[in-house]
Amino acid sequence: MKVKLFDEGHEKDLENAINDFLNEEEVEVIDIKYQVALGIFSEEQIYCFSAMVIYQK
Repeated sequence: MKVKLFDEGHEKDLENAINDFLNEEEVEVIDIKYQVALGIFSEEQIYCFSAMVIYQK
């Protein structure tokens, strides 16, 4: 069993990164854990979209 971590600033970037990984590798996905974090700096909102893909090769 292996894991692959992804961390992006936009949800579409995370989606593309995961899809690229799954298309490039021949893996059996066991589970995907997804998380969103939000930080506020001054008047700016900073998002962090992350996922952990648990898989077997």
